Amino acid sequence: MRKTISLRRFHKIIAAAIFTLLGTILSPAQLRNTTAVVEQVDAAVKARSESIAGYTVTEHYAVYRNKDEVHPVAEMTVNTCYQKNTGKSYVIVAQSGSEIIRNLVLSAILDNEKHLNLPSVREGAWITSANYTMNLNSPGTLQLNGRDCLVLSLTPRRKMPYLIEGTLWVDPIDGSIIQVQGTTSRSSSFLTGRTQLIRQYANIDGLSEATHFRAVSNSFLFGETIVTIDYTNYQIQHRQPM
Repeated sequence: MRKTISLRRFHKIIAAAIFTLLGTILSPAQLRNTTAVVEQVDAAVKARSESIAGYTVTEHYAVYRNKDEVHPVAEMTVNTCYQKNTGKSYVIVAQSGSEIIRNLVLSAILDNEKHLNLPSVREGAWITSANYTMNLNSPGTLQLNGRDCLVLSLTPRRKMPYLIEGTLWVDPIDGSIIQVQGTTSRSSSFLTGRTQLIRQYANIDGLSEATHFRAVSNSFLFGETIVTIDYTNYQIQHRQPM
C-alpha cells in the first residue's frame, strides 16, 4: 500500500514538474489558439490595405532553366506603381536574354499581377480567412531567419491558380505576414503543373511588403522553369487619416 501511494505521489511530482517546465517554455503570452491568430492575420491584412494609398517599387525578374540557377536565360527590371483605386502599372527599364521567355513567361506574370491587383479582384487573392482555412501548427513561436514567428497551415477555400496550399509564417505580435510557402491549388494552364513557390516579406515603413519571390514550375514546352523576383526601392504613400 505504501509503495502504491509513493508511486502515485512520484507521478504527481513528475507531472507538476513537466507543467512547470512547459510554463517556462511557453509563457501565457506565447500560448495561442488558432481562432485568435487567424483574427490577428485578418486584422493585419485589413490594416495594411486601409493604410496604404499607393507605392512604387523596383522589381527584378530572372528566369532559370535546366537546373542552372546561376545564369538566367531571361531577365527584366520594371518600375511598378500601385494605386489603391486603380491597381498596378509597369514600366520596363531593362531586359535581356531570350525574347521568347520574356514574352511567354515574364509578360504573363506581369499581366497576371496586374489583373490580381484590380480593385474588384484583389481581395479574392488576400491571405485571409475569407479565402483560406488556417490552422495553427504550434501554440508557441518558432524561429525563421532570426525572427520569432507563429506558423499556420493554409488550405484554400476554392481551387484557383493564385491560392496556395502550404504554410504561413506571421509575426506573433501583430499578425503581419513574414513568409508564405506552398503549391498553387490549381495549375494556371493545361500545359503546366501546379507551381511551387515561396514569398518572403519584411516590415518596410510600417507595412509588410514582399522582398523576395521564387517559383518552380514544370511546363510541356519549357520543362522545369524557375522564376525569382527581388523587390527593392519601396516608396510608400500612406493614406491620410479621415
